[in-house]
Amino acid sequence: MQKISKLHRNESGQAALENAIILIAFIVVASVFAFTILSAGSSSTEKGEQAIYEGLESVQSSMNVKGAVIATAADAGPDKTVVDVVFTLALAGGGEPVDLTTVEGKQTVVIGYRDGETFNANVPWENMFIVNNDNGTADTLLEEGELAEVTVHLSAADPAVTLGANTEFTLEVKPPTGAVLTFTRTTPASVEKVMELR
Repeated sequence: MQKISKLHRNESGQAALENAIILIAFIVVASVFAFTILSAGSSSTEKGEQAIYEGLESVQSSMNVKGAVIATAADAGPDKTVVDVVFTLALAGGGEPVDLTTVEGKQTVVIGYRDGETFNANVPWENMFIVNNDNGTADTLLEEGELAEVTVHLSAADPAVTLGANTEFTLEVKPPTGAVLTFTRTTPASVEKVMELR
């Protein structure tokens, strides 16, 4: 009987060891669940961040108009019409470069025209770099610090655009990414050969 009592005398240590093993098992399971939850949260945060950046890219305009908008006509007079509209484009601060290729069928930027009588989603245009950082290379990208003079040929549009005196019109410059650059001007009461539009 004395031997049996000696055998059961140290069972309290064994119970503590069992409790420690159970506690460790709970901690391991809790750690796995915590890791899973944190991983899912991190993944959703990355997706949310990506959506925010894509939204900003589509909202922010990548270009803006620098200086005056000029209209030219073949002849002067109250019943004459505007032939071309000329303006200068620059890249907006922090904007991505915009390809201003003007080869027929390869234009990535589309310019649309509208007034109270006419809508044309794609009028012909051409550009000339007046400030180019590429040292004379044949780069067609409008980049930071560069200026491109754009000439919109209203008379060559299909269907033809007839822009006369005292008419408000809007041009939309639509790059492949970024917001549409829209500006509205009004022709003066009498069409001159060269006019600054306000």
